[in-house]
Amino acid sequence: MITKLKIIPLGGLGEIGKNMTAIECGSDIIVIDCGMGFPDDDMYGIDIVLPDISYLKSNASKVRGIILTHGHEDHIGAVPYVLKELDVPIYTTPLTAALVELKLEEHDLLYNTQIFTKKTGSSFRLGCFNIEFIHVNHSIPDAVALAIRTPLGTIVHTGDFKIDVTPISGGMIDIARFGQLGNEGVLAMLSDSTNVEKPGHSDSERKVGQGFEKLFMGCDKRIIITTFASNVHRLQQIINVAAKYKRKVAITGRSMENVLRVASVLGYMDIPENVMVDLDKVNKLPRSQVVIISTGSQGEAMSALYRMAFSEHKQIAVDSGDRIIISASAIPGNENTISRVIDELFHKGAEVIYDRHTDLHVSGHASQEEQKMMLALVKPKFFIPVHGEYRMLVKHAELGRIMGVQPRNVVIAENGKVIEITKKSIKCEASVPTGAILVDGSGVGEVGSVVMRDRHRLAEDGMIVVVLPYSANDHKLLAAPEIVTRGFIYVKEAEALMDELRRVAMESVASCEAQRINDYSTIKSKVKNNLSGYLYKTTRRSPMILPVISEV
Repeated sequence: MITKLKIIPLGGLGEIGKNMTAIECGSDIIVIDCGMGFPDDDMYGIDIVLPDISYLKSNASKVRGIILTHGHEDHIGAVPYVLKELDVPIYTTPLTAALVELKLEEHDLLYNTQIFTKKTGSSFRLGCFNIEFIHVNHSIPDAVALAIRTPLGTIVHTGDFKIDVTPISGGMIDIARFGQLGNEGVLAMLSDSTNVEKPGHSDSERKVGQGFEKLFMGCDKRIIITTFASNVHRLQQIINVAAKYKRKVAITGRSMENVLRVASVLGYMDIPENVMVDLDKVNKLPRSQVVIISTGSQGEAMSALYRMAFSEHKQIAVDSGDRIIISASAIPGNENTISRVIDELFHKGAEVIYDRHTDLHVSGHASQEEQKMMLALVKPKFFIPVHGEYRMLVKHAELGRIMGVQPRNVVIAENGKVIEITKKSIKCEASVPTGAILVDGSGVGEVGSVVMRDRHRLAEDGMIVVVLPYSANDHKLLAAPEIVTRGFIYVKEAEALMDELRRVAMESVASCEAQRINDYSTIKSKVKNNLSGYLYKTTRRSPMILPVISEV
């Protein structure tokens, strides 16, 4: 007899990104979402960040499937990497399935993966779980919340949601269903905390279309718009306004092209005839008749907008004849990169419209009043805020208590914490291994804390290589060491310091000789330690020091 459930967040708590939650019931585990995160500014060379799935791997026989709530990268971006470690099926909605298939194809996993497509309103069983998809509004079609029935009661996972009474397509969030579930009784709710700091209601996506209208009207410049590639509703509005003002539309950026193609084929977009043109044709058209939709709303280094800003785009050159519209808000941590791109666009003479208060972007996440409504509808016994930085979780927990959830029944968890739920209690005591798996190029998990520490040192203090020429016959130092520096000081302006470093290195070698130490590793360690101590004492810096013994 099952007397408790375990809810284990593996990512997405105390951070933005890499959302992943495991729910365990007896001998069955389901996984909700499988997202990637963006690297922090100090994660030098890292491309993406993945959740640690050690717990899932050690319990692989229990994992019944991965359920994806929608097609954003912070919810599906880790799928190819996880499936290389876990052979489990995926359950999701049609558009999300199509976006996942594109990823799996890139990783050569498509034909080895089972993907089960479910429509909103449908239910299916995985082990002791019965899962129902509930339609919600978000900044991508086919987003769902989950009603998960277990032997102990129903768990509601809202996914990413907002309440949009005038959505672009797909209809309004299924408020009635949430109300029914609340009346039936909900054991626990996990809910999106992203916009909990924002009072009131999130604006409708239609407001952005009105903003585009104002910027297109009377404009004789070429218009370049960047937004999130996955925001199908935003793409539709741009194309509609472009068609109204007799402009041709071209797309630049592979992810944008993929989303547009998939959404069109599946019927999530309605593209007017003769509006779309190939990118290589736009330079032959009058500027007043062109709209270019581009990736790069977050300033990503390889994105189309970035390449335009830094004159690296092969087809589009930006100048004073362009109006560039940034229809997106910055994901926390990306502010500096976006600012750098905007500055470069201004340098090129372009008109850049990026102020978030100009009706060019609305959030896909619920603000406070919508979150209150969700709590009022669902009336959960236990409440677990998810999907947000720690302050957001705390704020959302306060809302839960305001809306009637007993304080002892509200849990602010962290990644790796095991939340145990019975019919009468909730506690958060045990932990499972968790953290971040770093992807550097094609290497997954090869860059650990030691490597990152070295990269920090190289970035902050540089490197010194000490070449010690030794005799191959008698193992004696033949000449003064050669000092090579990178990222530490400009050698020609610091000859006195270089002389001192040679002196310290030679004294270290002499000390080893006096003690009859011939082991090269010991000699190198002595040189390294003495140089490190001297440099920190004189410069307060700690460059990486690499002694090299060269036998002659």
